[in-house]
Amino acid sequence: MFRLCKRAVFIHEQWIVKVNLSLSPYSTSPVRLGVLQKVNENCERFLKQRFPHFSILYHTLRKGFQLLLEDVKEVSRIKRTIWINNIHYRELPYREMKRLILFRRNMIKAIPLLVISLPPFAIGFVFILMCLFPRQLLFRHFWTPQQQRKFQMIDHIKRSQCQAKILDSLVLTVPRVSVSHQRSLLNLCSKVQDGKHPRVSEVRAVRDVFFRSSPLGMQCVVPRHLRLLGSQIPVIVWFPSFLVRRRLTIKALDLLYLDRALQRLGPDQLTEDEMRQACDLRGLNPSRLTSDHCKEWLHQWLELSANINESEISLLLHCMTLLTLNYPPVTK
Repeated sequence: MFRLCKRAVFIHEQWIVKVNLSLSPYSTSPVRLGVLQKVNENCERFLKQRFPHFSILYHTLRKGFQLLLEDVKEVSRIKRTIWINNIHYRELPYREMKRLILFRRNMIKAIPLLVISLPPFAIGFVFILMCLFPRQLLFRHFWTPQQQRKFQMIDHIKRSQCQAKILDSLVLTVPRVSVSHQRSLLNLCSKVQDGKHPRVSEVRAVRDVFFRSSPLGMQCVVPRHLRLLGSQIPVIVWFPSFLVRRRLTIKALDLLYLDRALQRLGPDQLTEDEMRQACDLRGLNPSRLTSDHCKEWLHQWLELSANINESEISLLLHCMTLLTLNYPPVTK
């Protein structure tokens, strides 16, 4: 998929070069450029007045393809950096690692459209599908601002419903954990079920329960609970359980190393949009939170994540439920 996108960028650049070469006698004429710009503005104004919905779709798709081309170029540069320096992508700085991870997620989401568009004359059908199912087949580059807010809200509603089921399943798993941790885990779950936000120290106290070989570890968690965890993040949960477990492990490790990169950068270095995106990526709905609340929660998350190692990544996935359900805490 990445190679196809890279090839598209190359063709696009070559086309621009050819056009610029062929139009070079006219490119120095400000009068001709002004005429072309005026014609373009008139066409866009005509579309906006006569076909407003098509105009919105046209501008959204054009902007989306521009953003996608920028992503392809940037990811290509990042991959060259990885190859030249002989490093793993999890050793990259925060912004580069996040861009690479999100690009891969977007490309995986776009694979069905790519497959459907392979037969001849199928592009029209693909265009119809893009209009009918934008949330399922496209990603935020190709969404209008209204769609971005709407789809984000839908995703968080579904995620919150799933998180309630995860909490119930966690309570049912309490008898299977070691006796020394049963009381602590049950108290933690009861506190969250009562609508209270737990402290980081309370979550950290049960970290041994989520060790790799424990009943709630990634290698031992039951398939039903595993699929509930996968519903929090973009993982296809109807795959066989061993594939879901593998994908979840990769996603959790990516998130863990992304946290470490963010700690090196410093969360205070993030812009407000980046901070809200970071909260959204970790399961928190930032749409109705203030900047101070987002910053406070992100610091709590990083404080906990700093003490988690690779054998306890199941705890990171469960924290997407434990630390987000009742945030911000209700003050009385």
